[in-house]
Amino acid sequence: MLFNSLDFLIFFPIVVLGYFLISDDIKYLWLLVASYYFYMCWNAKYALLIFFSTVVTYSSGLLIDKAKTVLQKKLTVAVSFSLNLSVLFYFKYCNFALDTVSKLFQSMNIELHVPVFDILLPVGISFYTFQALSYTMDVYRGEIYAQKNFFRYALFVSFFPQLVAGPIERSKNLLQQLSAPKKFCFEAARDGFLLMLWGFFLKIVLADRIALFVDTVYADYTKFGGWYLIVATMLFAIQIYCDFYGYSVIAMGAAKILGIQLMDNFDAPYLSASVAEFWRRWHISLTSWFKDYLYIPLGGSKKGTLRKYLNKMIVFLVSGLWHGASFSFVAWGGLNGLYQVIGEMLKPVRDKAVAFFGLHRESFAHRLAHIAGTFVLVDFAWIFFRANQFKEAVSIIKNMIVVRNPWILFDGSLYECGLDQKSFWFMIFCIGLLLFADCCRVKGIVIREVVIRQDYWFRWLFISASVCFLLVFGIWGTLYDAAGFLYFQF
Repeated sequence: MLFNSLDFLIFFPIVVLGYFLISDDIKYLWLLVASYYFYMCWNAKYALLIFFSTVVTYSSGLLIDKAKTVLQKKLTVAVSFSLNLSVLFYFKYCNFALDTVSKLFQSMNIELHVPVFDILLPVGISFYTFQALSYTMDVYRGEIYAQKNFFRYALFVSFFPQLVAGPIERSKNLLQQLSAPKKFCFEAARDGFLLMLWGFFLKIVLADRIALFVDTVYADYTKFGGWYLIVATMLFAIQIYCDFYGYSVIAMGAAKILGIQLMDNFDAPYLSASVAEFWRRWHISLTSWFKDYLYIPLGGSKKGTLRKYLNKMIVFLVSGLWHGASFSFVAWGGLNGLYQVIGEMLKPVRDKAVAFFGLHRESFAHRLAHIAGTFVLVDFAWIFFRANQFKEAVSIIKNMIVVRNPWILFDGSLYECGLDQKSFWFMIFCIGLLLFADCCRVKGIVIREVVIRQDYWFRWLFISASVCFLLVFGIWGTLYDAAGFLYFQF
């Protein structure tokens, strides 16, 4: 069930109404049933995978709580991780691993016949698996007590707003909130509704409109070379931001209406002045997960400079593989890791250059130059993310460089790539609105709070106008196949 579907617009009000009308004692059971129904709308049988992960990690928490030795606790953690990651590996990486081994043997002139499994990737498996595993580690570290109520814990793993694309919540935040029944709060519901409106704007007005252009160009990149690809790649950076940020904001809004506070997954990432800062602002829940459960256990930055660089590369390579079973994703992750390593290595040189030329790091021009440079680096890496294969990404980069056609920026050729002239410039206008909102965010201005502080007539006028705007300019309807969120495939 997609957020941007008629089914969800019927499902969600029923869930909210039922939640606040039924007894407090069974509120969590109502949400649990609703969450499993939400997920089963994609593929009912794959709900068994969530149930399996839930049983394994719930049991591991109880066993860790009762273990008398550190060795017993470590063995329990190892079994929990092994079982969960084995399921993830089979559904997401099995064919990739077999194909890689086959190609490796072929390079040595050894013919190896490997089976190809017809496996449908379960929606959101990487997200709920990581969320469940974080619970096991949190119990092991003593950060939380093991949850005794199985159904409350099952709701933590399957809570429908953030089930299939995050944010990846920590047990000490979400599990505790789900354990206490909530009363209806008009202010929270109003704030949540405004969040959902913003999320729908990002998704159905911006992301899905940009996708029409990007998909047209990337589907025939040999025809649309040079500046077509450059523009499409720049727009893809905005598309994936709006698509994923849109999902996260809708999830936050839906949860807030139910009285649950989810973590904010994005913090104006494209206004970052370095790649390291970008990754502190992008997909915050996953970045912090890798930091806490992989980077720090590897030694973090406490075992010397070279080890720190190695640990960062490992984290970003694993992050790339987490996103997809393809070497293009690994290259994307490795490239982002390499950016950070090189950035740290060149820091003394940059410091000397700033001092030599008398530059002011706090000046607007200096920061703007860094923001632009960071966007170029991040956007270049997105090519490997967007391409279907590593070879395709290399071909796309080659076609960007070899084909020189800057005139297409001015002769109207861009209006033949999935968007007509009016739609194209409307898209640019909406990107401007996004940039304005992110600039306000950086300045600490929360637009919805500004709206809420106004007179009631203005608030209702603003909300009504926003709904009409989405209905008029959103890409939806009976003739439109509602586009799934990009991160569902991970």
